[in-house]
Amino acid sequence: MLRRTFLGVLGATCVGAALPAGVEAGGKEFKGYPGSKGVLFDATRCIGCRKCEAACNKVSNLPVPEKKFDDLSVLDTKRRTDAKTFTVVNKYKGPENPVFRKSQCNHCLEPACASACFVKAFKKLPNGAVVYDESVCVGCRYCMIACPFEIPTYEYDEPLTPRVMKCNMCAPRQAEGKIPGCVEECPKEALVFGERDELIKIARQRIRRNPDRYVDHLYGEDEMGGTSWMYLSGVPFNEIGMREDLGTKSAPELTAGALASVPMVAGLWPVLLGGIYAVTQRNRKVGDEERKEAVANALARASEEAEKTLSEALKKADVANKRQIEVEVKKAVEEALTPKEEEQDKNSEKEES
Repeated sequence: MLRRTFLGVLGATCVGAALPAGVEAGGKEFKGYPGSKGVLFDATRCIGCRKCEAACNKVSNLPVPEKKFDDLSVLDTKRRTDAKTFTVVNKYKGPENPVFRKSQCNHCLEPACASACFVKAFKKLPNGAVVYDESVCVGCRYCMIACPFEIPTYEYDEPLTPRVMKCNMCAPRQAEGKIPGCVEECPKEALVFGERDELIKIARQRIRRNPDRYVDHLYGEDEMGGTSWMYLSGVPFNEIGMREDLGTKSAPELTAGALASVPMVAGLWPVLLGGIYAVTQRNRKVGDEERKEAVANALARASEEAEKTLSEALKKADVANKRQIEVEVKKAVEEALTPKEEEQDKNSEKEES
């Protein structure tokens, strides 16, 4: 709990104001592992049946939702993924008939979540999936801020061991030689699973053979350096809720190079250290149940104060300065973590003895 409490306060304090993604510096372009798998979603074939949602819920062992999967009234409200829902289908107005779009983790070739995570809780696998290791996660939630598609979500209702939750492209099933559950259950073949290079060829062939049916663009082939989950559509992508302002550079490439220190970071430390002190002092005086409540309250107060301070300051900062701020905060976290944690552990051992 010492490590998670300490870094939970760091995350809430330093990134509570939704700073942009900070990533490890690197200038090399990466186009994916050879033979890497992916999924092609064709919006012109999707009928909004939600069978993919039901399949995902089953294979991921997620809680059954209040409304059954055959209740299509949920499509009337725009939804997003959450800690108990790894994929959702949304309905959009089309020129004649409704258009449906499935949303889940896009499994970037160079994931912003992995680049922003300083404990390397996220990893891009050679099979194309971006997976998460809860055993090393410290709950800082940098990944949630970094993701340009707003996919990772947090188990806020878990007081002790909250996790970051998202689609893992059925990596365990892939390891068994199976295809993702959503792809397997799609009745209209709106989802195709295979090697990413082959999916690109299939998509281009569909566009070439039916130019009046498709927008002449494969979304995800190059966006944010490329993704393993790609999309075809018969209407402009912004009309089905997809960002068209991301560009083709990956997250690491966007923040490559040395960044100067930012004076604003110094202003964050009083709030940061105050939150840490409140938690550690309180922990020495209360029992297990009270400790949970004390930690939650301290995190909430630190997050609220930091969000107010940072939101006001970031209104005046440009994008480059925002990136500099997060990089410097992460650097300070990494430098401060080890000695502080070791000192706390030693003090705890003395108290117990």
